[in-house]
Amino acid sequence: MKTRKTEMSTIMQMLSATECWRGLRHKLRDVKRKEDPSSMPEPGVRRSPQGVPYTELPHFVNADGLHLFCRYWEPVSPPRALVFIVHGTAEHCGPYDELAQRLKQLCLLVFAHDHVGHGQSEGERMAIKDFQVYIRDSLQHIDLMKSRYPNLPVFIVGHSMGGAVAILTACERPNDFAGVALIAPLIKMNPESATPFKVFLAKVLNHMLPSLPLGSINSKWVSRDKSKVEAYDADELNFHGGMQVSFGIQLMRAVARIDKEIPSISWPFLLLHGDADKLCDVRGSMIMFENAVSSDKKIKIYEGAYHALHHDLPEVAQSVLKEVTIWITEHLPQRF
Repeated sequence: MKTRKTEMSTIMQMLSATECWRGLRHKLRDVKRKEDPSSMPEPGVRRSPQGVPYTELPHFVNADGLHLFCRYWEPVSPPRALVFIVHGTAEHCGPYDELAQRLKQLCLLVFAHDHVGHGQSEGERMAIKDFQVYIRDSLQHIDLMKSRYPNLPVFIVGHSMGGAVAILTACERPNDFAGVALIAPLIKMNPESATPFKVFLAKVLNHMLPSLPLGSINSKWVSRDKSKVEAYDADELNFHGGMQVSFGIQLMRAVARIDKEIPSISWPFLLLHGDADKLCDVRGSMIMFENAVSSDKKIKIYEGAYHALHHDLPEVAQSVLKEVTIWITEHLPQRF
């Protein structure tokens, strides 16, 4: 007990010093912006975080007035279905190009966007007032595409945090989707990073210092392919800083929501997960597979595989692409 009190006291002292420094740093940054006219945006011109005008980028404007960058992979022939890809925490939709190209070859129209605060979309980096914003934006984009291509079946492919978004999106409209493919989805928090003490501390800090940065994603656990890890680290559109306390709380709340929804999930789904995943606990996928009432469900566990299965060792990555494309093809309406 004495050790725990000492640990808490030390942590709070560090947090106090950290917050003072962060406040001073923000003030200095604001002064620098005022002194540097080039840092001020042009009146009336909305630009991406990388400085590109949104008039030059595919995008839509969400309910909060933020511009979200989009990508589209359109087949030459009329599409047989729509596939919405949902990316994970701290990344963007660009790295899903290979999967999207495979689906495009099947005459499927694939679309995606960078979440608020991610990639080329507007919004404070890795900060969200409510996880529901991701689901709301996803449904807005899906509705936009459905209005352009009515009567086509819609599939969702989600990875990591994007898997959690995909699950909750489908749960809001269980009859709207032909199926959901999940690659290492966030269903259960990693027990090593979400110990009871760390969860308690995060809840306390969320009331005191919600913007306090915690640890960043350790890229070595993204893939066993070193070239993919290097590419992840070099990608300037990925967020490499620390996750805010408030963001971690939103992830925990999303996981709690999914836990309540699982018993009533009746839509078709595919689960792919590596048993050496240190970022999203594989047991979450097992729980969903065992407890969902859906009669159309499939799970495949990859021995020794890390988190980003679609970017893991070549044999795993190719297997994942094959599993997803075959599964979606099998769930397409029959041609007459």
